[in-house]
Amino acid sequence: MLRHSLCAAVLLLSPLAPALAAGQAQTETLLIDRIRQEPAGLPAHGLTMAQVEARHGAPQERLAPVGGQKRAWPAIQRWVYPEFTVYFAHGRVVDAVANRASPDETGPRPATR
Repeated sequence: MLRHSLCAAVLLLSPLAPALAAGQAQTETLLIDRIRQEPAGLPAHGLTMAQVEARHGAPQERLAPVGGQKRAWPAIQRWVYPEFTVYFAHGRVVDAVANRASPDETGPRPATR
């Protein structure tokens, strides 16, 4: 009981209390929330390039491979689609990530080219 009263007192003394009381608190989309809402159907780990292209069509852009200077560092290829980017090593998907941030998102934005 004391804990709930203490929490209520802290909220009332908070600088956000007037905004919260008036219902004017501004909401933000955190990066972790966007990650949870990534587009369904991102290419799964291990798919081949041919499988990705068969399921999602040709990418908007095929970026030049990077890495590969040593055997332990495979060349990474990237295919850019409107909603996500797919990363390949040895011709197979190693990751796929959403590449569009909403204007109200808090967190890192995709790198500009």
